[in-house]
Amino acid sequence: MVQCSYCSAFTAFQVSSLLSIHSVPVFQVSSLLSIFIAAPRSSDSLRCSLCSWCPVVPGGSKMLPASIQITGELLSAAEVQDICESLKEDSVRLLSVRGCQLSDRDFARICRSVSESRSLAQLNLNLGVVCSISRTRQLAEALKNNRSLQTLFLHGCPLLDAGLVTLNTALTTHPGLVCLDLGDCMLGDEALALICGMLPPDGAKSGLRELTLSANPGISFKGWSRLSIAVAHSSQLRVLNLDYNPLGDQIAGMLAVAVASSRTLEVLDLEGTGLTNHSAQVFLDMVQNYPTSLRVLVLTENNISPELQQQICDLLSEGDDDDRETSPINTGPNRNSILLPIRDKYQPIRDKYQPPIWLPHSNSAPQTLTLTSGLGDSLLGETEM
Repeated sequence: MVQCSYCSAFTAFQVSSLLSIHSVPVFQVSSLLSIFIAAPRSSDSLRCSLCSWCPVVPGGSKMLPASIQITGELLSAAEVQDICESLKEDSVRLLSVRGCQLSDRDFARICRSVSESRSLAQLNLNLGVVCSISRTRQLAEALKNNRSLQTLFLHGCPLLDAGLVTLNTALTTHPGLVCLDLGDCMLGDEALALICGMLPPDGAKSGLRELTLSANPGISFKGWSRLSIAVAHSSQLRVLNLDYNPLGDQIAGMLAVAVASSRTLEVLDLEGTGLTNHSAQVFLDMVQNYPTSLRVLVLTENNISPELQQQICDLLSEGDDDDRETSPINTGPNRNSILLPIRDKYQPIRDKYQPPIWLPHSNSAPQTLTLTSGLGDSLLGETEM
């Protein structure tokens, strides 16, 4: 099926029909995991069957912003060249090479193309792609020149504190970056102090809206204390993922105070952080007695009774229902951007402490192609196999 890139409706065109009708050039990166699709250069356009104005594939010589997603592959120089050309032509919104192996030279080529791209909104380098300080420097240079990126995923890259020091200037000065995943990056207190600078208080410059720091056990009590203060005063942060860090009840208590003070935080993930009923009771008292913006609190994989978890969930749901009743529902074309929490937009691409998923060679399931355009509807238009 082909998804309309403007209204998100699905039309009854098979992928094979689309390719044959429009003579779409296809470069097959992997027979199982991913396909890179280039938009046709003909004057034809394919229109959604549910709306008469939105073309699924724009005509003319302009390339349709699409996505390149490859997982766990050994990338050849030819494949990297195709990726770089697409980036330079501003035909890619999402580039994901999570878990892929490529030479230092090819990584440098991709970084140079990222720096020149004006369409790239999401860059996924999860699972060890940035594996050395030299690659970290190359990524920093790319980010200094790029102006379009909104989301950067570095989950599972061994950056260490030194790597974040290298990236810090590029990250803090980037004009569009709102989502950053630094989970399982072997960070410590020095790195966390720099990250706190990306959560400016009211009246300062814009900062991150979503931050993931999962599985960074090298951060100390002092580091988490500093983060709690930054979260309490951040003017932008909506989603904070701290899962699989050894926080314990004392740090959780500080985070509860930060959540109570924050006017923006909506999602807090504390899965597998060593909490007990003591922490849960603190959060329960907070949501019972104080106004809060929090809508989702994840407490699974902790030593917390199901009853306490359910009580907290029910109270947060009541607050969410009250907000829906008092807020007008927008039915326009950009309603997803207005009503959905930012986690819904980014969840499909976020690695939550998981290894790459490999598909069996005998898999004969039908292919699915999704073409997307425009940042208003969703930042995650995906090409799936």
